[in-house]
This record gives sequence, structure tokens and C-alpha cells, in this order.
Amino acid sequence: MTLQLHCIDTGASDGESPALPLVVLHGLFGSADNWRSHIKQWQNDRRVVAVDLRNHGRSPHVEGMRYAAMASDVIALLDDLGIERFDLLGHSMGGKVAMTLARSTPARVAHLIVADIAPVAYDHGHDDVFAAMRRVEAGRPTSRRDAMALMQEEIDDAATCQFLATNLLRGDDGVMHWRVGLDEIGAGYEDIIAPPDGDRPFEGPALLIRGGASPYVQDRQRDTVEAVMPNVEWQTLEGAGHWLHAEQPDAFRDAINRFIANS
Repeated sequence: MTLQLHCIDTGASDGESPALPLVVLHGLFGSADNWRSHIKQWQNDRRVVAVDLRNHGRSPHVEGMRYAAMASDVIALLDDLGIERFDLLGHSMGGKVAMTLARSTPARVAHLIVADIAPVAYDHGHDDVFAAMRRVEAGRPTSRRDAMALMQEEIDDAATCQFLATNLLRGDDGVMHWRVGLDEIGAGYEDIIAPPDGDRPFEGPALLIRGGASPYVQDRQRDTVEAVMPNVEWQTLEGAGHWLHAEQPDAFRDAINRFIANS
């Protein structure tokens, strides 16, 4: 089944920019909206398409979180938009979607940028997040403030609660609801923490940009990374954590711009 994914599409840039469109894929519990400040900068030079992946943002809620399925969703969207060749950026879970897409349709990806994720299986690391989100469901808060208080009973980090709160919407009943497909994400969580799909390397130019303070990408994973992206360049943003694009936005954007311009 082909989904109609939602996206933020800036359309063609003004003038005759030779730059290819940039396709942006968010991480788990994120959305295209998280990238608006970056989109505002990039759209001056190129078309930007920031995608809401299945069960996220304004896209449909459906069963299945396999990376092959999510990559196919994105390709179908780009086909509908008439975008044949593009630069591809994915953060965290979106980085695994991006690697899967690049491996399955390499001729369409000019540059692959993977932000703070490796092509490996990760341990269960979101139990507190699911517990916090379920607590909000059960508590039926009528304000964002009340929802935050409920989440903070499970999660100590205020920044994580604020990030999750970007997924809250007020329903017709006055209650705050999650716009993510929480049931579908929970059922597909084993596939989310699994490696990306695909059985061949992406031979094109690739950038792995990681946070120096993040545990997600380690030097010991270099052989595994290079088996998937043999022409990969490594870039570390010292002091940045997993949400490196939000913590060091200028350095993050500059690293990507330089990579695309020079490869």
C-alpha cells in the first residue's frame, strides 16, 4: 500500500540555482516541523522537502515500521513531486531510512548525509518515553502544561519532554492528544532499533555527522559504517549530543553545505 506522506515542500528556489533538491528525514517522534529553521536557511539556495515519515507528524498511521517500507513511502512521495535526483539527509531513525533508500535506489541519491546514527542494531532505549506518553494518554490533560507535568513523572530531562510535546494537539474534546501513531510505533519498535534494510553498499558520496557527546556513533563501528557507505566522510561536532542539529545548528548546516559543495 502506498501512503500519501505529508511534507513541507518549499518548491523551486528563486533564480536558476543548480543545486539539487534536499530531502530531509526526521528521527523517532520527530517531524518535518522540527526542521523549519534549517529549511528557512536552505530554501534560499535550493528546493527543500522535509518529510513526515509514517506514523509521525501529519502523515497516516499504519502498521509496520520496517525501513524498506518507510523508504518506499519516501520514494513514492518524491515520484509524486516529480523529483528524480536529490541530496538526502536523515537524522537518527531518519538516517536509517536514508541509508535504506540510498542502497535501494542509489542512482537517485547524489549525496547522502546521515546524522548521528550508525547502521547497527541498538538496545531498547525509549522505555521511559513510551511510559511518559502513555501516562499522558491516560491522564487526558487539557493543557500542554499539564501534559508536561505528567511526562516529567517518567522523564527527568525537560528538553526531552519539550521535544515530545511538539507532538501534542488539542482535540475537539479539549484534551491533548498525540499526533504520532503511538500504537503502531510501539508495535514496530523492534524494527526501529534494527539495522537499516538493504544488502549492498551505497557507493556515492556520503557524510556521517555525529555529536561528540552522543553515544550513538562510536569509532568501533567504523568498519560497519564503511561497509554500508564505503565513500563516507566522518564529521564530529564536538560538544554536541544526539540532537546536534538543534544544539549546534550553524555548525551542522555549515558541515553539510561544505560536504555537498566539495564532493
